Amino acid sequence: MQNALIEKIEARELKADRPEFKPGDTVRVITKIKEGDRERLQPFEGVVLGRQGGGSRETFIVRRVVQEVGVEKVFPLHAPSVVRIEIVKKGDVRRAKLYHLSPRRRYRTTFVNSKNLD
Repeated sequence: MQNALIEKIEARELKADRPEFKPGDTVRVITKIKEGDRERLQPFEGVVLGRQGGGSRETFIVRRVVQEVGVEKVFPLHAPSVVRIEIVKKGDVRRAKLYHLSPRRRYRTTFVNSKNLD
């Protein structure tokens, strides 16, 4: 159980304009990038693999394929660098974590499982 003072401080940091999305949805995350003394907005569009944490520490993983190479990024949900999140398409999945979409993780889990057969 968290302290009431910590909960009050975290409540101030939460962003109210974040849309409801779940794993399987395709989202476009607009982030603020600082280069020298300039700031620009950069979109990152992909499938949400999962969400974890809670409160101001909640994060989500987005995966997209760029030039036949998969790229996964972890975004903090309530960070000031995340300007907005747009839902492009709703997904219908039966899993909370879609790690099976990542070939790197799939290989690692099959390797560990094949080692434990004896």
